[in-house]
Amino acid sequence: MIFQQLFESESSTYTYLLGCPETRQAVLVDPVLETVERDLSLLQEIGLTLAYTVETHVHADHVTSAARLRSLTGSRIACPAMDGLACADLGLSEVEPLELGSLRLKPLFTPGHTDFHHCYVVDQPGSLRVLTGDALLIDGCGRTDFQGGDAETLYRSIHEKIFTLPDDALIYPAHDYQHRHVSSVGQERQRNPRLGGGKTVDEFVAIMAALELPYPRKMDVAVPANRRCGLIEA
Repeated sequence: MIFQQLFESESSTYTYLLGCPETRQAVLVDPVLETVERDLSLLQEIGLTLAYTVETHVHADHVTSAARLRSLTGSRIACPAMDGLACADLGLSEVEPLELGSLRLKPLFTPGHTDFHHCYVVDQPGSLRVLTGDALLIDGCGRTDFQGGDAETLYRSIHEKIFTLPDDALIYPAHDYQHRHVSSVGQERQRNPRLGGGKTVDEFVAIMAALELPYPRKMDVAVPANRRCGLIEA
């Protein structure tokens, strides 16, 4: 499998490029509008054809490049089916993985950051990767105070879906603000200051309630645009 982690500095967003070496087809998970040219150049350099863009959820901090990439490359847009986005070509759910040659993405329904958030498990021989979106971050997690978020729901999503995976499963989040790249299920289960070390759901709910985070700067533009797969109304 071809795997690259790409970074957009303004929103500290990680986009993931996954490709099948046999079919030369690729997917981009959580692509960002500002990095379209970079992503197209990389695909051309590696010799890959973009088949799908995949979203973990409707983002509030950046605008997706899904619609723009579809117009330029003919790629298809895949989003959690529960979001009901009219602009999507494919709705994803736990019922059926997304398969592209030897590449297989298994959706995990992990609400709590948003009401319909999904993670994606990428299982390859000798390696289990989890693209956790904004649900589980390195030493943290996504906020739970808007877009149908709920702290208790996120706690259960992480403990029942992600923390039940093997300790050595690698965690690749959609954001990191301290230039970290990867963690593991075992590390987050033990050391995550919000969720790890046996913290109870009540402790987690209290931690999240005390964060007092600022309103996302791009939210009023990003959320409506992302419900249109990245189309910004004039």
